[in-house]
Amino acid sequence: MNTAVQVVNTRIGIVTATDLEQDQSFTRTLGEITSPNARMQCRNINVWYANKQAIKDVSLDIGKHEVVAMIGPSGCGKSTFLRCLNRMNDTIPIARVNGSIKLDGKEILDRGIDVVPLRAQVGMVFQKPNPFPKSIYENIAYGPRIHGLTTSRTELDELVEISLRRAGLWNEVKDRLNQAGTGLSGGQQQRLCIARTIAVSPEVILMDEPCSALDPIATAIIEELIDELRAHYSIAIVTHSMQQAARVSQRTAYFHLGDLVEVGPTEQIFNQPQHKLTEDYITGRFG
Repeated sequence: MNTAVQVVNTRIGIVTATDLEQDQSFTRTLGEITSPNARMQCRNINVWYANKQAIKDVSLDIGKHEVVAMIGPSGCGKSTFLRCLNRMNDTIPIARVNGSIKLDGKEILDRGIDVVPLRAQVGMVFQKPNPFPKSIYENIAYGPRIHGLTTSRTELDELVEISLRRAGLWNEVKDRLNQAGTGLSGGQQQRLCIARTIAVSPEVILMDEPCSALDPIATAIIEELIDELRAHYSIAIVTHSMQQAARVSQRTAYFHLGDLVEVGPTEQIFNQPQHKLTEDYITGRFG
């Protein structure tokens, strides 16, 4: 068994509220926030919902061909930060974001940026599978059509097949492409949503707890798929499962009360965390 997975199965002690108040003070993120092959570079990101600050001065790179897992207790800001990466927080009227987020060196927080092509470049897979109420084929074909990625039905057919193959779904649905995507099982629906994301040629794929609604078998299939997709895309995943983070990621970032406490290679985070807050969460004393 992966030693990181063994560590997260350990349970020790209980942390009181007083302990947390004493331990949560720190001046900067521990570990290396940068990546030598950064696809996205986030610097000094702050997010408010009305007057409540949800993210506090967070800086983090998302590297090419790597999976970055974001972990931490509920309400710590990891999903809020993830949604900053393709400006999904723009859809929340009371949300306000400042700082810098660059995709391949281009600032995506500029007001003049068109978020439609941005969300094709930085695709999102949500917690609950959300296939369109269309056929399996049309679920995949919709994005390439609106973005003008194909010029003929033959090209579109090929793109649909390639996307479904990369999502590990082609052999299961190739004989029923005209049937409703909503008729698939939960795990198949999630892979359909991943295929739909892949079809518009993203550079980065964001996953917000993509396995939380799935059974263990479907979860294992999705995790294998994530590892395969890393060869083609940069991936950032939010997960409440530390075992999952240990299995699928190369780097792990621990969030606490809106702060990015620590980031580093996954093995190091789970086996030799530098901050006591990280250690308390990893070992089960808090979370």
